[in-house]
Amino acid sequence: MTTTRRDFLSTTAATTLAAASAGLAEAGAKAERDHRSDTAKGLSISTRLTERFGVQHPIISAPMAFISGGALAAAVTRAGGLGFVGGGFAGTVGGEPDLDAELTLAKSGRFGVGFITWALARAPKTLGQALGHSPSYVFLSFGDPRPFAAEIREAGAALICQVQFLSQIDMALEAGATAIVVQGTEAGGHGGTRSTLPFVPEAADYLMQHSRDTLLVAAGGIADGRGLAAALMLGADAVVVGTRFWASAEALTPKPHTDKAIGMNGDSTIRTRTLDALRGVPWPREYSMRFLKNKLAEEWVDRDAEAFRAFGSLSAQYAEARKHNDLDTVAVICGEGVGLLKERPSAESIVKSMVAQASSVLHVGGTLKFSGSS
Repeated sequence: MTTTRRDFLSTTAATTLAAASAGLAEAGAKAERDHRSDTAKGLSISTRLTERFGVQHPIISAPMAFISGGALAAAVTRAGGLGFVGGGFAGTVGGEPDLDAELTLAKSGRFGVGFITWALARAPKTLGQALGHSPSYVFLSFGDPRPFAAEIREAGAALICQVQFLSQIDMALEAGATAIVVQGTEAGGHGGTRSTLPFVPEAADYLMQHSRDTLLVAAGGIADGRGLAAALMLGADAVVVGTRFWASAEALTPKPHTDKAIGMNGDSTIRTRTLDALRGVPWPREYSMRFLKNKLAEEWVDRDAEAFRAFGSLSAQYAEARKHNDLDTVAVICGEGVGLLKERPSAESIVKSMVAQASSVLHVGGTLKFSGSS
């Protein structure tokens, strides 16, 4: 069974998603229960991205620093999505996983690698190291991708650029991005100020006018099939999923972190710049970080200017707290989707349940009746 995105675009997203909320929730719950049997029947959702990338499902795992290792990337790819290894800070901060080892684990199938672009600029040789493992895709976010575009292209990889503001899209297009990920502020970890719901259709309209062949991917707050369905209706060709895979069996996330997160809701998260300043990580000022509220965050809320004056003053304390999983100090990095986490299942289960729920939700939307003249 194959459901194409174009099958559903005959009705408007706003009407579909608003008018059927109760029915969609019920359908989604049923899909969660029945996803194994549905998958056995060959369920998939085809989009421009699945066709071009040669994957079964329009689901991409976020290349989360410290979290997205080779085991997670390989598991997502085996499940029919597209898995990414998190190259993170390109080795410029301490404690990062061994990139070569994680890329080796991912090489059993199609995979990609992602970097924080401003950090990669400080250690550009790391890109060549990663390209030596022949990833199919390189995912760059938080900085200018153009200096790296030629090297990526010459290695035979496709460039995916994540943006946090509409004004960054032109830079990604100049770099020759195959796909552009628009990240809403609901995302965990670092991000901007745009919300996913209006950002995705605005970006879709922009690309339709300026580069209609460029793929569009939605990110930020997408943690189940309802989010996947909504993103497709907004004009996306796929989704990047972070928090839901952050709490997967294969992720490198410390167990105390997911133990704390499961059972929380989106109200429990905070977005702030103070922690980066205090721990001495030189993030550009336009980006803040979302994580679960903790004692340190509450002490420094609304004290950005003071935190930047004290830049790096807690770096040693933070490093020590990380060794002991002192979560009063260390950030448990997840997004507003944390409220949808109930357990830490396998990545395969996450992919398949998202696809089943999205397909069910979209089919329910397709049964809505409309009246009046067209």
